[in-house]
Amino acid sequence: MSTQPDLLYSEEEEALRAAVRDLLTDHCDAAGVITRTESDQPHDPELWKALTDGMGLAGLLVPEERGGQGATHREVAVVLEELGRAVAPVPYLTSAVVATEALLACDADDLLAELASGRGIGALAVALNVAPGGAFKAVRQENGSLHGELTGIADAAAAEVLLVPADDGGLYAVDADAVTVTPQVSLDLTRPLATVTFDGASARRIGDAEPAVRRALRAGAGLLASEQLGLADWTLTETVRYLKERKQFNRPVGGFQALKHRLAQLWLEVVNLRATARNAADALATGEDVDVAVAVAQAYAAPVAVRAAEEALQLHGGIGMTWEHPIHLYLKRAKADSIAYGTAGGHREALAELVDLQAP
Repeated sequence: MSTQPDLLYSEEEEALRAAVRDLLTDHCDAAGVITRTESDQPHDPELWKALTDGMGLAGLLVPEERGGQGATHREVAVVLEELGRAVAPVPYLTSAVVATEALLACDADDLLAELASGRGIGALAVALNVAPGGAFKAVRQENGSLHGELTGIADAAAAEVLLVPADDGGLYAVDADAVTVTPQVSLDLTRPLATVTFDGASARRIGDAEPAVRRALRAGAGLLASEQLGLADWTLTETVRYLKERKQFNRPVGGFQALKHRLAQLWLEVVNLRATARNAADALATGEDVDVAVAVAQAYAAPVAVRAAEEALQLHGGIGMTWEHPIHLYLKRAKADSIAYGTAGGHREALAELVDLQAP
């Protein structure tokens, strides 16, 4: 018998949120993120160290007996909400969720413990736009070494170990030092993409690629909705605050009814997004109706996050168009997230199949 999903936050989850938000307030200000995007090191190693060494957040999904914290996807969702609110340039989703979930499906407890502690950063060498259950590219395996090229790999530049699907059906662990990582031009400056070239890189088989990749991408898609929620929530809150302060014709711009209607509509959409994101996190944690919950969340999340960021840009007027204001970071992240782990349209198609709904 299936139980009702719990969409509310527990006291522990709210305490975790407060702790992460305090840390990000101190270590991840908007000006610092913008400055970092202009440098040759978009990731923030000090912030990553504070999140992992200091708070132990990299191992939330890993059982205690395998070197982690033994928490659930619900706690990870709260962390991702806060990271989304700050567009934090850390490889949390890619390493602590996607790569970690892939390792949980394999026999590589040494790597799992390394990622859980935050000492190592992992990246699944599957393009960011691949949906759960979608076809992914594999490289050629020959006598324990890998040959080929993979593109669109998120956060590959920060990773110390890459988890690579090969043409023999295996998932292989490869040290980042053994491959060539070439940055690609990516819209989202805080989650850079790269091309990874394998030229006889020595590799260790750790498990079967198909189930590990499927599990990893499903968790990535489901928890991405929480990042999109944090992003949408920040842009809405910040826009409301700005419109209360900004004056035109000697009255606050937020007093104009047309703008109130736009914000009220957006608020409703963000509330609905919170429900779908929490449902996906709860389903991943309990293992009930996971595929449906993830498809619903991703079918809904991307358009709302993009619209919230677009509205924020427009309603901030001239200042919203400037590079110095952080809204462009949120809009770029929202647009990039909208094709990450499958598009909203792709998830709607998957959902139709799952609930046996015929297309018109």
